[in-house]
Amino acid sequence: MINLSVNVNKIATLRNARGGNIPNVQQVAMDCERFGADGITVHPRPDERHIRRSDVFALRPLVRTEFNIEGYPSEQFMDLVLSVRPTQATLVPDAPDALTSSAGWNVEANMEFLTDIVDRLKEAGIRTSIFVGTDVDNIRAAARTGADRVELYTGPYAEEFDENPERAVAPFVVAAQAAHNVGMGLNAGHDLNLNNLKFFQQHVPYLAEVSIGHALIADALYLGLEATIKAYKECLK
Repeated sequence: MINLSVNVNKIATLRNARGGNIPNVQQVAMDCERFGADGITVHPRPDERHIRRSDVFALRPLVRTEFNIEGYPSEQFMDLVLSVRPTQATLVPDAPDALTSSAGWNVEANMEFLTDIVDRLKEAGIRTSIFVGTDVDNIRAAARTGADRVELYTGPYAEEFDENPERAVAPFVVAAQAAHNVGMGLNAGHDLNLNNLKFFQQHVPYLAEVSIGHALIADALYLGLEATIKAYKECLK
């Protein structure tokens, strides 16, 4: 079974829009686990427009599955991650004001920087994942940083899926094999949903984990959180 990590950023966005503590991010995270999620993901940003640093600290003792913190590895981010010590840190190349992740790292161009970050995280016992596209040379470069996994940016797959699923998934199959060949674990995320997830997991080998937030929370508005998580888990069988 491929693990489903639920990104709860959108719960925090809804809470922050009104103030107060409704919906309660910590309670939703615990409910996600209770309903079958294999992990909880958060992506704190410097402006705290959704997940706040205080949320990350509050979630740490509550999460019983895998806890994944993703973000750009600034010193502020690293201080948070090294204090909280999640199961996994996913490194993304977002600018501080980015609306959402829209590309993977150019690893070769950032080799020294990423290698230093990975070393610091691994010394703390934190599994590391680097957010990348499907370029095979880039994935091989990611392996040279010492990272444990890559997370494939699946935005291009989602964009092309309705028009041509086979063409959309083809580069991800090649990328997955490349990651496996260099001994890296494989995650995936961005715009995966109930429409395209099953096809993706059926065709992409060696997939260990998907991280899904926006689509899952949107589906939960119609289906309810428990039914939604079960539906996503069904796609991953």
